[in-house]
Amino acid sequence: MSNQIITPYEVKTDENGVDYNKLIQEFGTTPISSEIITKIQQITNQPVHPLLRRGTYFSHRSLDQLLTDIESNKPFYVYTGRGPSAESMHIGHLLQFEFTKYLQDAFNVQVVIQLTDDEKFYYKDLTLEQATKLAYENMKDIIACGFNPEKTFIFVDSNYMGYLYHNIVKINKCLTQNQIKNTMGLQDNDNLGKYSYPPIQIAPAFSTSFPHLFPQKENVRCLVPCGVDQDPFFRIARDVAHRLKYHKPAVIHSKFLPGLKGVNSKMSSSDPTTCILLTDTPAQIKNKINRKAFSGGKVDLDEHRKYGGDVTVDVAYHYLTFFLDDDQELESIKEKYTRGEMLTSELKKIAIDLITKKVLNYQERRKNLTDDIINQFIKI
Repeated sequence: MSNQIITPYEVKTDENGVDYNKLIQEFGTTPISSEIITKIQQITNQPVHPLLRRGTYFSHRSLDQLLTDIESNKPFYVYTGRGPSAESMHIGHLLQFEFTKYLQDAFNVQVVIQLTDDEKFYYKDLTLEQATKLAYENMKDIIACGFNPEKTFIFVDSNYMGYLYHNIVKINKCLTQNQIKNTMGLQDNDNLGKYSYPPIQIAPAFSTSFPHLFPQKENVRCLVPCGVDQDPFFRIARDVAHRLKYHKPAVIHSKFLPGLKGVNSKMSSSDPTTCILLTDTPAQIKNKINRKAFSGGKVDLDEHRKYGGDVTVDVAYHYLTFFLDDDQELESIKEKYTRGEMLTSELKKIAIDLITKKVLNYQERRKNLTDDIINQFIKI
């Protein structure tokens, strides 16, 4: 039996890592089926993203209904976000926003991205000014992922609150303190901001929060790609939607990118020892993966050649399942490593080269950002 706690603010598992099948049962979500993946491919007329076909995005709420609406030419938009807890995002965040960009490109759809400086002020040892500054640094990280400025709106909560407030008030009236406490795992002595925050993350899932984007469409359906730990927010959103006469947001959940310490950990930019930051140099990336990434290799060369490595616990291999696009190459690496034909050092080098190239390409794009480019994403 797996012992795990998964909330927006706490992820605890045993040595086996997150039991995603158990989460599906506990949260009452639906696995993403091969039929859904086929339908996405048919609608977009292109191969689905590797994170979809490999099951990294593994669970959903109402994605099937959303796809039916898309086939009927009904509009929708994509909403995701980032809690700015550090000056730089890590490679797991890069994956999230690259997948969101895939959705934007594949469906030619509007994207809205929320930066929750207020949330981090409530939960972290930060002043509001520090949290807001981090939000704007993270905004640059997000823009560098290559979003289309004509179809992307990025906002910081403390600056956009007036536009959100109309829906926040409506959501507040639908909820009780006990609902928030139980769903979000709060305690009686938590500050009031933690109780008041959930409607702020829920409000962007309703299109009326963005009158400048949807001036003549009052009830546009929303798709939320997010880590599975964020699902409690959107359970609440779906609960209150019918009372507000809004569409329930569709949600698609991703698994966690493991931290360097092991596949049972979650990468976090709040702990640099567990993560690869987007500001890391090639030397730092190489050092972190070589020295800190948990290995599934055997204790000595002879034993490894005889018995092979264990990809189920090998962090470098898991990173390849997230970052390597070529399915055949990934399968070949898995077979060679499992048979002992590939050493841990060789596997780690593949991961180092792949991640370094991706991070350097990202850093080049971020370096070339100008104020004029940034302003295209935040204008109202």
